This record gives sequence, structure tokens and C-alpha cells, in this order.
Amino acid sequence: MSSKTASHTTTEATTRTRAIARQVIILVSSILAIVAAFIGSGVFFGTPIQEAAGGFLNSDSTLIAPGTGAFRIWSVIYTGMLAYAIWQALPAQRFDERQQRIGWWVAASLILNAVWIGVVQLNLLFLSLPVIALLLVVLCRIFVILRQTRPKNKVEVVVADGAIGLYLGWVIIATAANATAIFYAIGFEGFGIAPEVWSSFVLAVAAAVGIALAFWGGGRIAAALSLTWGIAWVAVARFTDEPYSPPTGVAAIIAVVLIVLATVIARVRHDRAMRR
Repeated sequence: MSSKTASHTTTEATTRTRAIARQVIILVSSILAIVAAFIGSGVFFGTPIQEAAGGFLNSDSTLIAPGTGAFRIWSVIYTGMLAYAIWQALPAQRFDERQQRIGWWVAASLILNAVWIGVVQLNLLFLSLPVIALLLVVLCRIFVILRQTRPKNKVEVVVADGAIGLYLGWVIIATAANATAIFYAIGFEGFGIAPEVWSSFVLAVAAAVGIALAFWGGGRIAAALSLTWGIAWVAVARFTDEPYSPPTGVAAIIAVVLIVLATVIARVRHDRAMRR
């Protein structure tokens, strides 16, 4: 065997090993995230997220906190990410360029998710913000890659683009709620500005991000669905729970409407462009 052939064989073996490692790590990371979620729910052991970290992440802690029902979306997100982890572990996806580009980022997002739950379980509220902010950055990076590449089939659209889109949309509103909880925990009084003004501002920022994602992403539905789901539950909480705040509830409803309209318009434009 010539040195050139041996070198080529070694390169192929290394590439194969790295690809398999990527697939395994994503699958393990998905399971890790689910285990962490069970701990965070307090089903078997651990403290429910709403009660951990001084209760500052509870649905009645701040004006931006979504109602308790909003967190049901996590079961959908975890199911979607597990489906993705299993799908990408199939031999057919081993050397797929799209999966190679997003794979390690997906693993990082799942690990950061578990770390965030662990940090909250340890009552390290202030550390939770940089962790979830980093998670948001990682998910945005994945979204960019998905936007730049095309899925092979409808299965990939659902398990990759769909699941990760839901994940991203929810983390956007979760990051806003997390940041608001920390400001509340440190006793921030808003420089004399009414709390409803601040809450409306935060919701406006979330809406702006959702609108930007809609137009840049060609009207992708998944991220818009989870983001509007979270914001809608902010409205529900402010009309039905403490702290009671109709102005914040109205601002949340407006944010939902604007994101939905932007997504529909962006989708129509994208579909028209694809037919040309």
C-alpha cells in the first residue's frame, strides 16, 4: 500500500470516527436534557423550577413571566429534539453536510439546557442568565445554518427545522423572562418609570426579534409558534393571575398579533418567490 493510499484510508477512518462521535454525543445530550427536565419538574426528585432560585422564575414573580400552562411546550420541544437526535443518528445522516454543520451546535444547546436547569436547582439565579443567553446565541447560530441550507425531505423539515425552530422561539421569551426575574430579584425600580412601561418595552423587543426572524427566515412557522405561545401565556397570566396588569396583557396580545402577521406575510412572499 502506497503512502498516499494509507493517508487517504486514515483520513476516511478519522472522518468516520468523528461523524459517529457527533451522532452519539447528540443522542446522549438529548437524553441528558430530558433527565435534567425531569429533575427540574420535581416529578421524582429535585425542586420544580417555579419553586427553585427563590421563586423568582415563578409565573407570578414578574410581569413578563408566562402563565404555568406555557411550560407544557417543553414536552413538545423535548420530544422533537429526541426525535431529531434519533433521526440524525441513522447511518444515512452520518456524512450529511447539513447535519455536520449543525450537529455540534445542537449538542451544545442540549448541554446548556441541562446546565441551566442545574444552575437553577442550585439556586444560582444570577448565573442562569448568562447560561440561557449563551443558549439563545447557540440556537440563533443553528437557525442561521438551517436558513442557509435546504432540508432533503419533509421528515427533515419536521425533525430538524421544526423541532429546533420551536426550541429557539421558546428560548427567546424564556430569556426575556429570566432577565426580568433577575432585575426583580436585585430590587430594580425602573428609574421611576412605571413597571407596565418596562414590561411593554420587553415585549416589544421580543416582538421585534420574532418579526425579524419571520422575514429573514422566510416565514418559518415553528419559531413563531413557540414564541407567540409564550407571549400569549404572558397575556393570560397578567389578566388572570398576580401580578395583575391589563396593560401588559394588552401589550402581549399586540406582540402576538404582530408576529403572526409578519410570519404570514413573510411566508406568502417566500412561497411566491419559490414559484418563480
